[in-house]
Amino acid sequence: MGKRDYYEVLEVSKNASADEIKKAYRKQALKYHPDKNPGDKQAEEKFKEAAEAYEILRDPQKRQRYDQFGHAGVSGSAGGGFSGAGMTIEDIFNQFGDIFGDFGGFGGFGFGSSRGRSSRRVNKGSNLRVKVTLTLEEIAKGVEKKIKVNKYVTCTACQGTGARGSSGFSTCDTCHGSGHVTRITHTLLGQMQTSSTCPACNGEGKIIKDRCTTCHGEGIVKDQEIIKINIPAGVAEGMQLNVSGKGNAARRGGINGDLIVLVEEQKHPELIRDGNDLLYHLYLSFPDAAVGTTTEIPTIEGKAKIRIEPGTQPGKILRLRGKGIPDINGYGKGDLLVSINVWIPVNLTKDEQKLIEKFQESPNFKPDPRKIEKGFFERIRNYFE
Repeated sequence: MGKRDYYEVLEVSKNASADEIKKAYRKQALKYHPDKNPGDKQAEEKFKEAAEAYEILRDPQKRQRYDQFGHAGVSGSAGGGFSGAGMTIEDIFNQFGDIFGDFGGFGGFGFGSSRGRSSRRVNKGSNLRVKVTLTLEEIAKGVEKKIKVNKYVTCTACQGTGARGSSGFSTCDTCHGSGHVTRITHTLLGQMQTSSTCPACNGEGKIIKDRCTTCHGEGIVKDQEIIKINIPAGVAEGMQLNVSGKGNAARRGGINGDLIVLVEEQKHPELIRDGNDLLYHLYLSFPDAAVGTTTEIPTIEGKAKIRIEPGTQPGKILRLRGKGIPDINGYGKGDLLVSINVWIPVNLTKDEQKLIEKFQESPNFKPDPRKIEKGFFERIRNYFE
């Protein structure tokens, strides 16, 4: 069963504002929160589903790709945000734990209430952008690309902790390990209590006292990684694919950034792409157009033979159905349109010229406006425009 529409999941319209989407997500998260539905696997899946929808629709670029290409543009191995079965409840808490601050709490089911997360800051790695050039054949069939990326990766010496062994940490003296500090302010209305991230440990609750000598306490080092990218069939020039978690690693065990892949389309030497359709200009000799012939034309799958009927006029369009580019959302394939052009020779021998002059005397070689194919002049005008 395919994924539900993200707008349907959050119960909002497709023109909903960012604030409406945020409120709708909070409503769904409140309804299906694991603390409110202990042991309910169905509620947990709906909780994840709402988080996945919010991850896409809250980001203007991801939302634009989703509106244009559907789930294929943002999900799967080349899609963005969370990845369905690979998403954990902990991921959601880390990613969206602060969203409820705007709404004055979580009604007893807070992000971090029973799970002890408090307001600890979670580091987030930065996103990376790469450009991938694809041939028309690769776009038509889909392809797996392997690219080498220079990036920050988790330090293997300390496993990303930044410390030399488990004894390399000490509890933060400022927040006593909670990751946040509480301040009480006296006002005319009484005492006001506020909580904020601990400035001493940046919300981590612990201080590194013995730093890793490889990463110097950062938990990440510069390196190279070969990343596999599965490009779905039907992508287009300028489209961006999001590979979740393949950007820069985060400091000291945070959430990795994403790898944003920009698609660049390499021009085909013979075929022209127009959406999901392909266009090929076929040039015929005057005799072949007049008496008919069989000729070969290029397609994505290779050469194909087509029959040219006698008396074929220049400007005629032959349609080979299903020989174009697959729709990225799975709605069939485009067509291959063959535009007929007649090549008029420019260098004639005297004997050839005499033969042509004889043809001029025949009424069959004089243009008859009544027989000119309907729409011919319209296609010529559109072509030059």
